[in-house]
Parts: sequence; structure tokens; C-alpha cells
Amino acid sequence: MQLNESVSSNGTSGPVQRKYNYDSWMVLLSQLPLLLFTLLNSLLYQWVKERLRVAFSLVVIFLLFALTAALVQVDMQPDNFFSVTMATIWFFNVFSAVLQGSLFGMVGLFPPRYSTVFMSGQGLAGIFAGVAMLCSIMSKSDPKSAALGYFVTPCLVTLGALLCYLLLPHLVNQFLWLYFIWLMALCVTFVFAVTLSVFPVITVRVKTIFQREKENHILFTCVCCILVFNIMDLAGRSAPSLFQWPSKQSRLFPVAVLSRLVFIPLLMMCNIPNSKLTVLFRHDSAFVVIMALFSFSNGYLATLCMAYTLFKTHFLRMRPKLSPRFFLLLTTMTDTD
Repeated sequence: MQLNESVSSNGTSGPVQRKYNYDSWMVLLSQLPLLLFTLLNSLLYQWVKERLRVAFSLVVIFLLFALTAALVQVDMQPDNFFSVTMATIWFFNVFSAVLQGSLFGMVGLFPPRYSTVFMSGQGLAGIFAGVAMLCSIMSKSDPKSAALGYFVTPCLVTLGALLCYLLLPHLVNQFLWLYFIWLMALCVTFVFAVTLSVFPVITVRVKTIFQREKENHILFTCVCCILVFNIMDLAGRSAPSLFQWPSKQSRLFPVAVLSRLVFIPLLMMCNIPNSKLTVLFRHDSAFVVIMALFSFSNGYLATLCMAYTLFKTHFLRMRPKLSPRFFLLLTTMTDTD
């Protein structure tokens, strides 16, 4: 978004542009509270009941979505719009960190197979957002109507989640020392470090070879980048329920995690205009195949890390003081460029 002002170098009227760097600020103000409050939640969970943390977080998230939906119909100045948007993002991620950290602790009380369902649910959320974006593009609805639909829908979903949670019994938490999960914590950190180094900052720059119409690039990014990533990521998160390889004792597991480094140069050598690297994979199908393998390995290895960590938690009858999710969020702080 840009704001035009009437100020020139000699004090007379003239056009001046003020640029709002939404992308960088959104990443910073979303990942910073996630990191800080995930850590805080891990350290202070003994003083606040888990049921209260989850229920209160859901209520606040519901109110934030409702407020955002209401503001869709309100005309605002660019400065005010930017400030309100950034503040909403900050508080939304504060309570999302508390909510997800608390839910991860609850999953640790169940057998490892439940972690697959938990991780698959997070992957399903990405697909839901991609489908919503695709429906908005295909319907060619006006921006206000599309935005209203975007925020009313999560209001209903959050309200449903809150009602479902209130039906669950209170669970008693146990401890799991960081000593028992350090390897899996490093692995999950590395998995998401590789993912965030190229997705979405690099992958959204890949262009289709069919650029006759401007909408082709938008559809290409939505389908071949966002939807392919989230669908294959969901498939990868669900796969450990069918098979788990390498095993948690195998030395091949860290090797498999490190092997994802190969996707960084592969994606950077796709059809990116003005790229400093040689474009070896110009065709759209090549990018789709690489994205599919990239996203599947992301979901599969991340879920294995979580499942193996929760297996140790269940076996030792302890609960992690610092969940692998903290290391995941710590990784994202290096990608706020």
C-alpha cells in the first residue's frame, strides 16, 4: 500500500510516496510474539491452568477475527489501517502461541499416533487458506466481500473449536526434560529452516511460462505454489500413520533431514525472472514436481520428529518443558528479511 502526500523539497506541493513494507512487518510481528510467548508458555504453564489458557486464547482469537471482520466495512486512512493491521497480527499470534503450545502439551499425554492427527490438522489449515484464496480469485468478487468472507469463516471455526474444547475433561500434565528430545528438536528446527529459506520468499517469484494474461501468474502461484505445497505437506504429515522410516534409532534420520538442503538450489534454479543463477527448470511441470517433493518431505520429516519426541514423552511418562515447537519458531526468526 502507498500513501500520496503533497510535499516537495522546496516546501511547495508535490507528490511524495510513503511505502508500507507490509511483508517484512507482517513476518516480524507474527514470528516474534510466537517465539516469545511459546517460550513463556513453556516456562510458566504451571501457574496458569491449561484449560484456562486454551479457552481464554480461543476467546481472544475469536474476538480478534470478529473485530477484523467488522473493520472490513470501515474506511480508514492508510496510516491507521497499517497500525491496526499490525497490532491485530501481533495480538493474534501472541494468543496463537499460547494456544498451540498448550495443545501440544496435551497431545504429549496420548500415544504417539495422536501426534499425526495433531500435525495433520495444522497442515489442513494451510490447504483451507489456499482453497479460500482460489475461490476468491475464481469468483471475481469485490475486495470487501472477499475480505468479509475470509474473516467471518474463521470466526465460526474458532467458535466451534471453543465449544468442542469445553466438552473435554481437564488433563493433568507431566514433565519431559530437554535432554531426551535434543536431537529431534534440532532435526525439526533444521527441517523448517530449509523450508522457510525458500518458501514463500523464493517460490512465489517463480513465473509460469504461459504469461499471455496477467491472471495466469496469480493462478499459477495460488495453485502450483500454495495449494501444491499445502496438499503435499498434508500428505507428508499423514504418511507416518502408515509407515515410519527411518526409525528413531537410525542414523539415516539426521541424514534424511540434512538431505533437504538440495531443494534450496533446485527451487532457485526454476523459472525466476532476473535470477543470478542459471535457470535449469524452466517448465511449470518441473517446478510442480520439485515443490511436491519439497513439501512432502517437509511434512513427513517434521511429523516424524514430533512423533518420535512424543513417543519418548509417553514412554518416560513425562511432559516436555520446552517443546520442539519452540525450536521451530526460533528457526522462523532468521527468515524475517
